[in-house]
Amino acid sequence: MIRSMTAYASAERAAPFGTLTCELRTVNHRYLEISPRLPDELRSFESALRERIATRLSRGKVDITVRLRAEAGSGEGLRVNGAVLSRLSELALDMEQRFPRMSIQFTELLRFPGVLQQAETDADAMQAALLDVLDQALTALGDTRAREGAKLGEMLSERLDGIERIVADVRSWMPEIRTALRARLETRLADIRQPADPGRLEQELVLQITRMDVDEELDRLSTHITEARRVLALKEPIGRRLDFLMQEFNREANTLGSKSVDSRSTNAAVELKVLIEQMREQVQNIE
Repeated sequence: MIRSMTAYASAERAAPFGTLTCELRTVNHRYLEISPRLPDELRSFESALRERIATRLSRGKVDITVRLRAEAGSGEGLRVNGAVLSRLSELALDMEQRFPRMSIQFTELLRFPGVLQQAETDADAMQAALLDVLDQALTALGDTRAREGAKLGEMLSERLDGIERIVADVRSWMPEIRTALRARLETRLADIRQPADPGRLEQELVLQITRMDVDEELDRLSTHITEARRVLALKEPIGRRLDFLMQEFNREANTLGSKSVDSRSTNAAVELKVLIEQMREQVQNIE
């Protein structure tokens, strides 16, 4: 299955300690790179989060943002640190005696760090909730990447069809190109005043035809087309394989152009490079 590396997804889950929101953004990358942003309460679960993502994704730069929103009424889990509050009360009374006009409100004491404490949440339950909302987001992300991948697959198949047509055209032109090459060589030799050795003529002709022979390049291009179509049908990440194949396609197109002695095959080599470059750009987005 072809999957794009560019996608976005989000998920939300309610838990006793609050509501978890998970957002995932992925773009193309040579390897799997995970960049998490977690609230302090969940930072200890970063390793488990990374491991879960690695089981679902193989390539791409993954930006993950997790937010924790406390629910209304969650104050039931709050408790007062009596020792800290008592000490602050003593200090407040002392300050009032020294500065009679100073007024200290009870709510101001509660805002002092350490006075109000959240009751501890079960760490296992919190991690389970985090991984659950992450799984939901990953599933949605996978669906999006699959849809985008299907579009990429259609585009690549169309370009492969175009390459196949060009290969077939060049094959059909080769007998005519060889005949024209022989005629040009004979014309040049005829312009030479000194009679040419027939054996020499054949040697020169064979040499020229060998230099411009592209049958091997055309055969390899056909093999690469077959392999690319096979890879596109695989049910696993294929980005790296396709990237390697693009290099092979480009190598044969360059050789075809360098051996060209006819405007048609030269133009065909240029068209090949255009199609291959279009494929290469899109392959960079495939997982």
